[in-house]
Amino acid sequence: MLSLSNVDSFYGRSHILHNLSLQADKAKILAILGRNGVGKTSLLRTIMGLTDRADGSLSLEGKDISKTLTHERARAGIGYVPQGRQIIPDFTIRENILMGGFAANGKGRKIPDIVPELFPYLMENLERPGGVLSGGQQQQLAIARALAAHPKVLLMDEPTEGIQPNIVEQIENCIVRLNRGLNLTIILVEQNVRFAREAAHAFAMIENGRNVAAGPIATLSDDLIAKHMTI
Repeated sequence: MLSLSNVDSFYGRSHILHNLSLQADKAKILAILGRNGVGKTSLLRTIMGLTDRADGSLSLEGKDISKTLTHERARAGIGYVPQGRQIIPDFTIRENILMGGFAANGKGRKIPDIVPELFPYLMENLERPGGVLSGGQQQQLAIARALAAHPKVLLMDEPTEGIQPNIVEQIENCIVRLNRGLNLTIILVEQNVRFAREAAHAFAMIENGRNVAAGPIATLSDDLIAKHMTI
Protein backbone atom coordinates (compact mmCIF):
# COMPACT_ATOMS: atom_id res chain seq x y z
CA MET A 1 0.00 0.00 0.00
CA LEU A 2 2.73 2.46 1.03
CA SER A 3 6.45 2.03 0.56
CA LEU A 4 9.60 4.07 1.12
CA SER A 5 12.85 3.20 -0.62
CA ASN A 6 16.24 4.72 0.24
CA VAL A 7 14.68 7.86 1.72
CA ASP A 8 16.80 10.68 3.14
CA SER A 9 15.01 13.57 4.80
CA PHE A 10 16.16 16.95 6.07
CA TYR A 11 15.19 19.89 8.29
CA GLY A 12 17.36 22.61 6.85
CA ARG A 13 20.90 21.21 7.05
CA SER A 14 19.93 18.58 9.63
CA HIS A 15 19.90 15.10 8.11
CA ILE A 16 17.07 13.33 9.98
CA LEU A 17 16.37 10.13 7.99
CA HIS A 18 19.18 8.11 6.45
CA ASN A 19 18.62 5.76 3.49
CA LEU A 20 15.44 4.48 5.11
CA SER A 21 13.27 1.84 3.47
CA LEU A 22 10.08 0.22 4.72
CA GLN A 23 6.76 -1.11 3.48
CA ALA A 24 3.25 -0.95 4.93
CA ASP A 25 1.07 -3.72 3.53
CA LYS A 26 -2.56 -3.17 2.61
CA ALA A 27 -5.07 -3.56 5.46
CA LYS A 28 -2.28 -4.19 7.99
CA ILE A 29 -0.87 -2.28 10.97
CA LEU A 30 2.83 -1.43 10.84
CA ALA A 31 4.23 -0.41 14.23
CA ILE A 32 7.12 2.08 14.21
CA LEU A 33 9.20 1.59 17.36
CA GLY A 34 12.27 3.13 18.95
CA ARG A 35 13.44 5.44 21.68
CA ASN A 36 12.34 9.07 21.87
CA GLY A 37 14.12 11.39 19.45
CA VAL A 38 15.31 8.76 16.97
CA GLY A 39 13.24 9.91 13.98
CA LYS A 40 9.83 8.24 14.32
CA THR A 41 7.83 11.48 14.11
CA SER A 42 10.15 12.73 11.37
CA LEU A 43 9.33 9.56 9.42
CA LEU A 44 5.60 10.34 9.50
CA ARG A 45 6.24 13.99 8.65
CA THR A 46 8.39 12.88 5.72
CA ILE A 47 5.58 10.67 4.44
CA MET A 48 3.27 13.69 4.62
CA GLY A 49 5.78 15.98 2.90
CA LEU A 50 6.25 18.17 5.97
CA THR A 51 10.05 18.23 6.12
CA ASP A 52 12.19 20.74 4.24
CA ARG A 53 13.52 18.22 1.74
CA ALA A 54 13.38 14.49 1.08
CA ASP A 55 15.19 12.33 -1.45
CA GLY A 56 14.42 8.76 -2.46
CA SER A 57 11.20 7.03 -3.47
CA LEU A 58 7.78 7.17 -1.78
CA SER A 59 4.89 5.34 -3.42
CA LEU A 60 1.22 4.86 -2.60
CA GLU A 61 -0.49 1.89 -4.26
CA GLY A 62 2.44 1.67 -6.66
CA LYS A 63 2.26 5.34 -7.70
CA ASP A 64 5.24 7.58 -6.99
CA ILE A 65 4.16 10.50 -4.81
CA SER A 66 7.61 11.62 -3.66
CA LYS A 67 7.37 14.94 -5.54
CA THR A 68 3.79 15.78 -4.58
CA LEU A 69 2.76 18.46 -2.09
CA THR A 70 1.30 17.72 1.33
CA HIS A 71 -2.31 18.47 0.36
CA GLU A 72 -1.93 16.26 -2.72
CA ARG A 73 -0.77 13.38 -0.54
CA ALA A 74 -3.76 13.89 1.73
CA ARG A 75 -6.12 13.84 -1.24
CA ALA A 76 -4.36 10.74 -2.57
CA GLY A 77 -5.40 8.93 0.60
CA ILE A 78 -2.89 9.54 3.41
CA GLY A 79 -4.46 10.62 6.70
CA TYR A 80 -2.45 11.96 9.64
CA VAL A 81 -3.11 12.03 13.38
CA PRO A 82 -0.15 14.09 14.62
CA GLN A 83 1.55 14.03 17.99
CA GLY A 84 -0.07 16.67 20.17
CA ARG A 85 -3.35 16.30 18.23
CA GLN A 86 -3.28 19.88 16.83
CA ILE A 87 -7.01 20.44 16.93
CA ILE A 88 -8.22 24.07 16.62
CA PRO A 89 -9.42 25.02 20.12
CA ASP A 90 -11.85 27.76 19.09
CA PHE A 91 -13.55 25.58 16.46
CA THR A 92 -16.41 23.35 17.52
CA ILE A 93 -16.10 19.59 17.50
CA ARG A 94 -18.18 19.55 14.31
CA GLU A 95 -15.98 22.15 12.61
CA ASN A 96 -12.79 20.33 13.60
CA ILE A 97 -14.06 17.07 12.15
CA LEU A 98 -15.30 18.67 8.94
CA MET A 99 -11.90 20.25 8.38
CA GLY A 100 -10.70 16.79 7.44
CA GLY A 101 -13.24 16.75 4.64
CA PHE A 102 -11.19 19.26 2.65
CA ALA A 103 -8.92 16.34 1.79
CA ALA A 104 -11.78 13.97 0.96
CA ASN A 105 -11.06 14.16 -2.79
CA GLY A 106 -14.59 14.79 -3.98
CA LYS A 107 -16.34 12.58 -1.41
CA GLY A 108 -17.87 15.56 0.38
CA ARG A 109 -17.39 17.15 3.77
CA LYS A 110 -19.35 15.17 6.32
CA ILE A 111 -18.88 13.35 9.57
CA PRO A 112 -17.96 9.73 8.74
CA ASP A 113 -20.58 7.13 9.61
CA ILE A 114 -18.11 5.27 11.83
CA VAL A 115 -17.53 8.26 14.15
CA PRO A 116 -20.79 7.95 16.17
CA GLU A 117 -19.97 4.29 16.80
CA LEU A 118 -16.38 4.97 17.83
CA PHE A 119 -16.80 8.23 19.72
CA PRO A 120 -20.39 8.81 20.91
CA TYR A 121 -19.28 11.61 23.24
CA LEU A 122 -18.17 13.70 20.27
CA MET A 123 -21.52 13.29 18.55
CA GLU A 124 -23.37 14.29 21.70
CA ASN A 125 -21.33 17.50 21.99
CA LEU A 126 -20.81 18.64 18.40
CA GLU A 127 -21.19 22.35 19.20
CA ARG A 128 -18.69 22.41 22.08
CA PRO A 129 -15.34 24.10 21.39
CA GLY A 130 -12.54 21.63 20.85
CA GLY A 131 -10.38 23.48 23.36
CA VAL A 132 -12.54 22.49 26.35
CA LEU A 133 -12.10 18.76 25.74
CA SER A 134 -9.78 16.59 27.79
CA GLY A 135 -6.59 15.31 26.19
CA GLY A 136 -8.17 11.94 25.47
CA GLN A 137 -11.27 13.51 23.95
CA GLN A 138 -9.08 15.73 21.76
CA GLN A 139 -7.29 12.62 20.57
CA GLN A 140 -10.62 11.10 19.60
CA LEU A 141 -11.40 14.33 17.76
CA ALA A 142 -8.08 14.23 15.89
CA ILE A 143 -8.82 10.67 14.78
CA ALA A 144 -12.35 11.62 13.68
CA ARG A 145 -10.93 14.57 11.70
CA ALA A 146 -8.46 12.28 9.91
CA LEU A 147 -11.24 9.80 9.08
CA ALA A 148 -13.26 12.60 7.46
CA ALA A 149 -10.66 12.61 4.67
CA HIS A 150 -11.54 8.97 3.83
CA PRO A 151 -7.91 7.84 4.02
CA LYS A 152 -6.47 4.64 2.59
CA VAL A 153 -3.49 4.86 4.93
CA LEU A 154 -3.66 6.40 8.41
CA LEU A 155 -0.50 7.69 10.10
CA MET A 156 -0.83 7.81 13.90
CA ASP A 157 1.86 9.39 16.08
CA GLU A 158 1.72 7.98 19.64
CA PRO A 159 -2.08 8.18 19.88
CA THR A 160 -2.21 7.02 23.52
CA GLU A 161 0.55 9.30 24.83
CA GLY A 162 -0.42 11.56 27.73
CA ILE A 163 -4.12 10.69 27.92
CA GLN A 164 -6.15 9.40 30.83
CA PRO A 165 -6.10 5.61 31.35
CA ASN A 166 -9.85 5.15 30.87
CA ILE A 167 -9.59 6.53 27.32
CA VAL A 168 -6.37 4.71 26.40
CA GLU A 169 -8.28 1.44 26.07
CA GLN A 170 -10.92 3.14 23.91
CA ILE A 171 -8.24 4.51 21.57
CA GLU A 172 -6.54 1.12 21.35
CA ASN A 173 -9.85 -0.60 20.55
CA CYS A 174 -10.59 2.09 17.96
CA ILE A 175 -7.27 1.48 16.18
CA VAL A 176 -7.87 -2.26 16.02
CA ARG A 177 -11.43 -1.76 14.80
CA LEU A 178 -10.39 0.66 12.05
CA ASN A 179 -7.91 -1.89 10.81
CA ARG A 180 -9.85 -5.12 11.26
CA GLY A 181 -13.29 -3.71 10.49
CA LEU A 182 -12.58 -1.13 7.79
CA ASN A 183 -9.40 -2.75 6.39
CA LEU A 184 -7.61 0.56 6.92
CA THR A 185 -3.83 0.43 6.56
CA ILE A 186 -2.25 2.02 9.65
CA ILE A 187 1.30 3.16 10.34
CA LEU A 188 1.45 3.47 14.11
CA VAL A 189 4.24 5.16 16.05
CA GLU A 190 3.96 3.58 19.47
CA GLN A 191 6.02 3.30 22.64
CA ASN A 192 3.67 0.77 24.23
CA VAL A 193 5.23 -2.54 23.25
CA ARG A 194 2.34 -4.52 24.70
CA PHE A 195 -0.16 -2.80 22.44
CA ALA A 196 2.15 -2.96 19.42
CA ARG A 197 2.45 -6.71 19.86
CA GLU A 198 -1.31 -7.11 20.24
CA ALA A 199 -2.41 -4.87 17.37
CA ALA A 200 0.33 -4.75 14.73
CA HIS A 201 1.08 -7.25 11.98
CA ALA A 202 4.62 -6.00 11.37
CA PHE A 203 7.16 -3.62 12.88
CA ALA A 204 10.07 -1.39 11.98
CA MET A 205 12.62 -0.32 14.59
CA ILE A 206 14.12 3.14 14.10
CA GLU A 207 17.41 4.35 15.55
CA ASN A 208 19.23 7.55 14.61
CA GLY A 209 17.01 7.99 11.57
CA ARG A 210 17.71 4.51 10.24
CA ASN A 211 15.62 1.37 10.02
CA VAL A 212 17.69 -1.06 12.08
CA ALA A 213 15.24 -3.98 12.28
CA ALA A 214 11.94 -4.95 10.66
CA GLY A 215 9.71 -7.93 10.13
CA PRO A 216 6.52 -9.69 11.22
CA ILE A 217 5.43 -8.68 14.72
CA ALA A 218 6.11 -12.22 15.94
CA THR A 219 9.82 -11.55 15.38
CA LEU A 220 9.86 -8.54 17.71
CA SER A 221 12.00 -10.16 20.37
CA ASP A 222 12.74 -9.01 23.91
CA ASP A 223 16.38 -8.71 22.87
CA LEU A 224 15.49 -6.23 20.11
CA ILE A 225 13.42 -4.22 22.55
CA ALA A 226 16.19 -4.18 25.12
CA LYS A 227 18.76 -3.15 22.52
CA HIS A 228 16.80 -0.40 20.80
CA MET A 229 14.13 0.82 23.26
CA THR A 230 15.46 0.66 26.80
CA ILE A 231 17.26 3.68 28.22
